[in-house]
Amino acid sequence: MIDFEYISHSENDTMNFAKNLASKIKPGDVIVLNGDLGSGKTKFTEGFLEFFGLESEISSPTFTIVNEYNTNDINIFHFDVYRLSSSDEFYAIGGEDYFSSGICIIEWGNIIKDALPKDYIEISFSKSDIDENYRVLSVHTYGQKYDYLFS
Repeated sequence: MIDFEYISHSENDTMNFAKNLASKIKPGDVIVLNGDLGSGKTKFTEGFLEFFGLESEISSPTFTIVNEYNTNDINIFHFDVYRLSSSDEFYAIGGEDYFSSGICIIEWGNIIKDALPKDYIEISFSKSDIDENYRVLSVHTYGQKYDYLFS
């Protein structure tokens, strides 16, 4: 279990942090993104996908719950579970099956916390009231699988 903070001063900083993390993530890994609307979750995902050459592919999965991206034999599943009322709805769509099928990025993952695997990375995004570009990305790892990434 590791706690780490990253300070972002721009959308590019957030995207670069995501690209760097993407370079170390493998199929079967899960990243949970939490934070207010407009706090940087989608920019993070955009940067993450850019590492895989998918920057022109991103679209918000708000109404479809999950978007699937494929590259180099890697599946990336981008969830937005904001509209789910509980983990039961996540289980109903077979959500847990995605965990072993590729890389999962889950926005608003705190809604389905009890459905998440034992090992995952959670990144919480906080905005500043003073500087509209300033973000604090608080990273917390669950389990020990990801400790090496932030130590």
